Amino acid sequence: MLSTVLDLVLAVLLVCKVATSQYSINQCSWKGSGLTHNAHSRDIEQVYLRCSEGSLEWLYPTGALRVNLRTNIATASYKDLTVCIKPFKDSKGANIYLEKAGNLKLLVSEEDHIPNKVYCFNMDQGTLFIQATPQRDISRKITGFQYELFKDRTAADLHNSPASCRPCNDTELLIAACTSDLVVRGSIRLVSHDLQQEESIIDIFADKIYRQKSKTFQPIGKSGKWLGHIKTLLHCGVKEGEGDFLFVGSMHFGEVQLGCAPRYKDFKRIYKDARDKGENPCELSTD
Repeated sequence: MLSTVLDLVLAVLLVCKVATSQYSINQCSWKGSGLTHNAHSRDIEQVYLRCSEGSLEWLYPTGALRVNLRTNIATASYKDLTVCIKPFKDSKGANIYLEKAGNLKLLVSEEDHIPNKVYCFNMDQGTLFIQATPQRDISRKITGFQYELFKDRTAADLHNSPASCRPCNDTELLIAACTSDLVVRGSIRLVSHDLQQEESIIDIFADKIYRQKSKTFQPIGKSGKWLGHIKTLLHCGVKEGEGDFLFVGSMHFGEVQLGCAPRYKDFKRIYKDARDKGENPCELSTD
């Protein structure tokens, strides 16, 4: 009889373990449900994320989450790290704070957050603390965001900084062409502006893809050309221009953000001068 009871207890524990852990995706992303909490509980659930990028999705938020970010970026200390989060478009049900020494500072309001806006802070400013707001019907609420960590970059560098509009100098251009997530040669098809999101979208016909981290540019039939787009800040004042350019960009939250965009003939000249001096950081075909 005792053996049967013990077997039953172990079976229940196993089921409970599965039920509470099935939402955890991996060390980079987390998905959980407030339904695992008592509706009146004040418990704070600890969430651990150990990657430089990922996501969090909290279904039916109740209570609170404390999000502990543990970076996999080598030799990085807290004071060197900047975190950026991008709430999901329809994120509802909780406010997001920075918690430090028991004090809460509002970072993202449930009611007032702007869709697609990115919120950045330095790691030593505090820990992400997500607190559910009182709801009559939690079944219609999901709180979530994507996150990225950066080393040796400040929040001002990463979030709406006027400096991100300035042209790259020769050294910056050569390094960017060798290391960026996206490097393409092409022409501008169209520039459109989104006033609400404060960004410009540059549609590009690409003749050559040097590098792309994701499938941002797709081939156009058998034409040998590619079509894609890059985004940049609205206040940079990007306009349509004729001729070929070298477009260089970085992936953030699944989208390419424009870095350098010199005319291709200028890039060829800069690259040739560096190669003649043996100072080119990598080999690129400029034929």
